[in-house]
Amino acid sequence: MRAAVCVRAGGPDVLEIRELPVPAVRPGWSLVQVKGAGLNRSELRTRQGHSPNVRFPRVLGIECVGVVVASTDPALPDGTTVATVMGEMGREFDGGYAEYALLPNSLLMPVATTLPWPILAALPETYLTARGALDALGVGRENRLLIRGGTSSVGMAAASIARGQGIETAATTRRPAKIDALKAAGVDHVILDEGGSLAAKVHEVWPEGPDRVLDLVGTSTARDSLRLVRRGGTVCMAGTLSGWLIPDFEPVAMIPSGTRLTAFHSDDMKGGTAVLERVVREVEAGIYRPNVDRVFGLDEVVAAHRYMENNEATGKVVVIP
Repeated sequence: MRAAVCVRAGGPDVLEIRELPVPAVRPGWSLVQVKGAGLNRSELRTRQGHSPNVRFPRVLGIECVGVVVASTDPALPDGTTVATVMGEMGREFDGGYAEYALLPNSLLMPVATTLPWPILAALPETYLTARGALDALGVGRENRLLIRGGTSSVGMAAASIARGQGIETAATTRRPAKIDALKAAGVDHVILDEGGSLAAKVHEVWPEGPDRVLDLVGTSTARDSLRLVRRGGTVCMAGTLSGWLIPDFEPVAMIPSGTRLTAFHSDDMKGGTAVLERVVREVEAGIYRPNVDRVFGLDEVVAAHRYMENNEATGKVVVIP
């Protein structure tokens, strides 16, 4: 089989297309023919050498969709369409950047759908993360939601879900060329983030501030998000676009009294078949609008990583083996 192998830590060029043996099944694991894999920022960071539990060479990819071709689980017979996310996929064992992947049965989520493979491949990690983060925020129709990092794949998915629920939403972007894409995704107020505090621009929209902030930029904006949200509101950290650690974190100084800080990690959604089924049904019904920015072939994985690293995408990037 063909696979994109990360041979060592480094830039996009450390991803090499190689011929590897098709993995042999073993108890508790089944073989999946990969039909599509969504690309994620965490894979970029793993490729750069920031995931301490990863040994190279490694086939990256924390998610994929495909068809079971050699099952060890009667509940997942051959021919079943499945999706899978996280569970150390693409880190402790080979992931979705390949024509076939040997995956733990516990991670495989069966889904019945006629959605095209690129669309289905754009859903698992992105929409499960967006859905889980919005649930962690406790956001409802009565709330005003600010999405920071709005043109990330999760940001676009969150905007799509919020629109489907009738939630008033604002979203940030640093690129004027991406404003129209956010409006098309259903964002009510697009805020151009030109550096520094967003307070003045946000308060033009909502004088008291948003009730909920979904921060997908991450550690560099955490303090600012906690100041932006209205007193008693909630901030959810669910992205790592700017890294994983908040330097000199001082909760008493950083978190205003009564304001809540929470987080969501997509690993909490691994095996979340019911949630994924709900997302797929909503996409099929046209309630959610999946935002596939660009589809690459497996041979183009270096270009795909470069595209992602340069922040050119507005929405999800997908690789089709």
